[in-house]
Amino acid sequence: MKKIFILTLLITLVTLVKAQEFNTQLATAKSSYTSGKLDDSRFAMQQMLQEIDIVVGKEVIKLLPAKLEDKSANANRDKVTGTSGFVGVVIHRDYGPEDKNVNLEIISNSPMLAGINALLSLPLIGNSGDSKVVRIAGYKALVQKNGEADKPEYSVQVPLNTSLLTLTAPEGMTQDQVIKMANAIPVDKIAKMLQ
Repeated sequence: MKKIFILTLLITLVTLVKAQEFNTQLATAKSSYTSGKLDDSRFAMQQMLQEIDIVVGKEVIKLLPAKLEDKSANANRDKVTGTSGFVGVVIHRDYGPEDKNVNLEIISNSPMLAGINALLSLPLIGNSGDSKVVRIAGYKALVQKNGEADKPEYSVQVPLNTSLLTLTAPEGMTQDQVIKMANAIPVDKIAKMLQ
């Protein structure tokens, strides 16, 4: 009982500290703007947005399945990283043993989106060579074969508004298995959260 109380207290304190950081950045942005220090105001607002991205990323992690096929999530290795610059947040989870794990990454404001969307719009890509266009939860996705011809590895890239979901599987898994795993991810719910 004592441990539960202490854990609840710690969670509450962390939440309050995060809210306080957000409010501090908001106050800094307002005062900098009022005093004409636009660069300082912009920096404070970027810090606020980064905090929001991290909170959203942690909510997205909660949506991810506990298992993909026969591989369990390694929740202790989950990462939600806010970055400054072009990329908003990087959400990472992997499944299965470390030497043969399946990696799932979701990157908001991904710089790779334009390239993936361009490939998906080309009629020649369709189902030729090492690439295949499929639908994952109604979203067009690009399945790519990587690695050596006798030891292929597959990845599925799904553009979600301004984010990119990438599922990468190690050698030994078939293309159909990787597509099935991608379909087990609640892509539509993730897309709504990352709008």
